[in-house]
Amino acid sequence: MLRIALIQQRCEKAAIEQNLESLSQYLAEAARRNVDIAGFPEMSITGYADPNRYPEAVIRLDGPEMREFLRRTESFPGTVLAGLIEENLGSKPFITHVAARRGVLEGVYRKVTIADDETAWFSPGDVIPLFQHDGIPFGISICADINNPQVFSALRRQGARIVFELAAPGLYGDQATRDWQSGYRWWEGECQKNLSAYAREHGYWVAVATQAGRTIDEDFPGGGYLFAPGGKRVFATCNELPCAVFLAIDLEKNQVSDCEIIS
Repeated sequence: MLRIALIQQRCEKAAIEQNLESLSQYLAEAARRNVDIAGFPEMSITGYADPNRYPEAVIRLDGPEMREFLRRTESFPGTVLAGLIEENLGSKPFITHVAARRGVLEGVYRKVTIADDETAWFSPGDVIPLFQHDGIPFGISICADINNPQVFSALRRQGARIVFELAAPGLYGDQATRDWQSGYRWWEGECQKNLSAYAREHGYWVAVATQAGRTIDEDFPGGGYLFAPGGKRVFATCNELPCAVFLAIDLEKNQVSDCEIIS
């Protein structure tokens, strides 16, 4: 049995302490439910930010912000997947997701698929790693990777049993007239179209956690989903509001045995 948490989280830009406090609260809930892997959205630590406008959101893996993040994972027995803007000396920063367990940084994935509207801000990574939790191999894809079949094929070749799509797709348009349901349905459709196909083609689970709600200058659609091998979507949140989803997956029987949502 693999117990996962998918965190549909609001992550303010450059508000690192605030975002870490939110992460800690979700981890406390996850610990009470014996979660194995807790997936937080893209840039969940730093917020999704223009690094030129918010230089304080660009952090180092060996810096004080990451030390504080790791400290907050020490009492959580499972693996934590969290995102940040990572300093890249001499070039544009990376969009990075880390895997940590009990205060130890276990692995790093730097997003390889930089969207057209991100190329002025970020550098692409060049490695698609496989991670492990108690012998269960898993992968991470970040937001725009959803449109890159090579990421999902590479993870299948390495033996992934589940892939976590961890995202922060910003919504276009005026915040004052935001149609939240329309934004949510757009991202839901993107996940249904692409991730269902990857799950069916590669025979693994795909889980989604997305930034949710309003930040200082940008809105995010939310969306927590789980696709089973074969492509069927077996779980979906219903709106853009922040929440945590707790799911128990029987990897041998390919079925979900338990589900709980908290706001």
